[in-house]
Amino acid sequence: MKKTFAIVIALVLVLAMVGCTAEQAAQVQQAAEQVANDPAVQEAVTEAAAAVEAAVEPAPAAADFKVGVILVHDENSGYDLAHIDGVKAAQAALGLTDDQIIYKYNIPEDETCYDTAVDLAEQGCSIIFSDSFSHQSYMMQAAAEYPDVFFVACTGDTAALQPVKNVANMFPYTFQSRYVSGVVAGMKLKELMDAGTVKDAYVGYVGAYPYAEVVSGYTAFFLGIRSIVPEAHMDVQYTNSWYDPTAEAEAANALISKGCVIIGQHADSTGAPSAVQAAQDAGKVVYSVGYNVSMLAVAPKAALTSAQNNWGALYTPVIDMRMKGEAIPTDMAKGYADDGVMISELGESCAAGTAEKVAEVEAALKDGSLNVFDCKTFTVGGEEVTTYLGLDTDGDFVGDTGEAIVNGIFEESVLRSAPYFGLRIDGITELN
Repeated sequence: MKKTFAIVIALVLVLAMVGCTAEQAAQVQQAAEQVANDPAVQEAVTEAAAAVEAAVEPAPAAADFKVGVILVHDENSGYDLAHIDGVKAAQAALGLTDDQIIYKYNIPEDETCYDTAVDLAEQGCSIIFSDSFSHQSYMMQAAAEYPDVFFVACTGDTAALQPVKNVANMFPYTFQSRYVSGVVAGMKLKELMDAGTVKDAYVGYVGAYPYAEVVSGYTAFFLGIRSIVPEAHMDVQYTNSWYDPTAEAEAANALISKGCVIIGQHADSTGAPSAVQAAQDAGKVVYSVGYNVSMLAVAPKAALTSAQNNWGALYTPVIDMRMKGEAIPTDMAKGYADDGVMISELGESCAAGTAEKVAEVEAALKDGSLNVFDCKTFTVGGEEVTTYLGLDTDGDFVGDTGEAIVNGIFEESVLRSAPYFGLRIDGITELN
């Protein structure tokens, strides 16, 4: 503060003495010294400087900067592993040490999350992330109590509605990678039908919950398939759990027994792909499209690809903004255009020409010439959808504001980062 005061006085002297005689300069200097020694002036300058400094939150010193990461499972879950990989990518890009990243594994979606967030704040974390939707309310509770710490609820959807400003949500354009993985599945399905191996374009999908996040993903996957095989139809079997290898395997087996020849998934384990590989080994014609990570390790012949999120494309800029003391957007989403999503390597069972088709579709998604939810490509109750309110502001899971359909395109993850596509389109049946 004394340095600030000295600079102010020095500037006054310089400006005052420009064009002065020696005698006048001496008089100005004497007057300035009298002002500088006036306690009232000193107090006023001190208060003004403090106000300026308080108005701009300084970025934490790099060596003292810490990041907290709350995970609903651990690296054994493909979903959580994708987040861990994203944080590690940010760590490498920003030059953070292992000591500056604090992971909290297997944190359930209950009061434990709040306690964990508080613990991380008390350990000095400047920014804290959680990776599961139902962590969100506990993160917001902690945020209200720690205004100097920033809290990011990945996949959450309420940050914009919170009374506090130290919160944010982020989510990739997963629907884009789902669509591309559906194209891969469609290419295989067409190959099987062209060869006469399969007569019915019947697809199954193992879903965690009937949330918009899951509905958006399986619809995009289905539309990708239908871009290749227009007559395809799909059943969705829910497990009511994000991670349950047994339930996911049972759901996949139930769909296979009904005649599904492609099994997609929005579930976090390898349960479904493993079941598909076992069924294939037993003589069934069936293939798998996974999520989060490549499934070739557990389904080397059955796995075609997996829809993936590059969480590093989100963690890196958000952590960087926090380190610099910059404002963080309330919602952040990134897709193919920003390397926010991708698919895993193609399996050996993919149809000929799949790689070329994937490159074509990805290029169209990047340049905007292809829109996943073009309303002309699907119907609801036999009718084209022309209006849909995407934002739920009262917690009843029904949109009550925010028009999501613009110029015939359902604009997913634009009104907020988390998906809000809740339409049940024709051709898809939810079994439970």
